[in-house]
Amino acid sequence: MEVDRIGRGRVEEAVAPLSFGATFVKSESFKTLFRDGMALVETTACYLDGDGRAESNRLSRKAALAYASESMRLTTRLMQVASWLLVQRALAEGEITPAQARRERDRVKLAPQERPLPDDQFEEMPEAIRTLIAQSLRLHARVVHLDRLLGEGISTPARSPVSQQQRLLRSMFEIE
Repeated sequence: MEVDRIGRGRVEEAVAPLSFGATFVKSESFKTLFRDGMALVETTACYLDGDGRAESNRLSRKAALAYASESMRLTTRLMQVASWLLVQRALAEGEITPAQARRERDRVKLAPQERPLPDDQFEEMPEAIRTLIAQSLRLHARVVHLDRLLGEGISTPARSPVSQQQRLLRSMFEIE
């Protein structure tokens, strides 16, 4: 052990950085995201099978076409999110290996999405589906961001940048 100028013992160890993915999928934040995501899937399915069907029947032909198109996009978006969430949960619970998770991740292509309808057509649709679309877009954007963080595979140096900076500062103040 090295002794600094004041006489305190100092140990410098290379500490392996924590993997964001390994810690996130086991966190309360992920559990909340999972619950919220799956609840949105269920809420959307119930709406589209129930009230949404009735509401779409009352729309003009043009609005009904937009509704059908957007409900398909909504369903696809939520199925991609649900697949991603289920893979991450399976990984966290040890049901699949990281290699299997990577293969599944490669099968589900998450790309940033926006609402493609012009505002006037979007406003013609029932408020409930507009709300579900907005919620799904926010959830999808969050999952895309997390997927990017989890999948980047950033290689980290043996020593963290913070410890390197601390070492530099210490060396500046040490008397030889």
